[in-house]
Amino acid sequence: QVQLVEPGGGLVQTGGSLRLSCVASGRTIISYAMGWFRQPPGKDRDFVAAISWRTTAYADSVKGRFTISRDIAKNTVYLQMNSLKPEDTAVYYCAADRGLRAPFSTAEADYWGQGTQVTVSS
Repeated sequence: QVQLVEPGGGLVQTGGSLRLSCVASGRTIISYAMGWFRQPPGKDRDFVAAISWRTTAYADSVKGRFTISRDIAKNTVYLQMNSLKPEDTAVYYCAADRGLRAPFSTAEADYWGQGTQVTVSS
C-alpha cells in the first residue's frame, strides 16, 4: 500500500498562488491514479484534479487555474493553484486510486492523506 503526506498549505490572498505537494511512500505513484480533493467547512469532499498515465482531469471550478503534475523520481504529486478565490478555501486531500482512473470519485479512492488547510483571504 501507499502512504500519502501533504506538507504545505497555508494562507494566501485573493488572486495569489500556492503549490501543494503530496509525498508518497511505500509504492511508486505510477501504480495509481493520483488526485486532489477538497472539503470546505460544513460541506462534502469534492474532486479537484487527477492524473493517470498521460491523462489529467479537472473540476470545472478549477479549470484554467489549477494544474496537477507529478515527479516520479521524487514520488510526489503537486497541485499548482493560481488566481485563488475565497471559495477555494478548504482542507485539501491527496488521494490514490488503484483503478488508474482520471477523474475518480471519493468512493473510488483507495488511500488518503491527512489533509492540509488552504485559506484564501478576501
